Amino acid sequence: MKKAVIVVDANQDQCRRFCTLLKKNQYLTIPLHSIQHLEANIKQSNSLAVFIDIDTVPVNNRTVREFTIKFPELYFFCLSEQSFHPELEDAICYHIYACINKPVDPDELFYFLRSIHENETDPNNQFAV
Repeated sequence: MKKAVIVVDANQDQCRRFCTLLKKNQYLTIPLHSIQHLEANIKQSNSLAVFIDIDTVPVNNRTVREFTIKFPELYFFCLSEQSFHPELEDAICYHIYACINKPVDPDELFYFLRSIHENETDPNNQFAV
């Protein structure tokens, strides 16, 4: 089993479907429906990435920046139906690994996760965690 993927989505049905997609590809998932318990779950798990649905979970530049600085070993993603988020410009430019459009393209999703996994396990990568 691969490292865990944390999914933060206030829409429980949507969160369940996204987690099911990840589980079918051998990822352990940790579903959350608010950002309130994200830090505790990160600390308690061996996680690879965090996906935050910014259409359903209110976040701002400061919140994202604080999480990414506190947990630099994690890859943070946004999920959204909208392609433009001026209120999160700083976070998306400097702290978010990628913002993925919904509905999620499984090929795109698993390309990102495979790339991260390969980057972590590459002994020649001086930046690997």
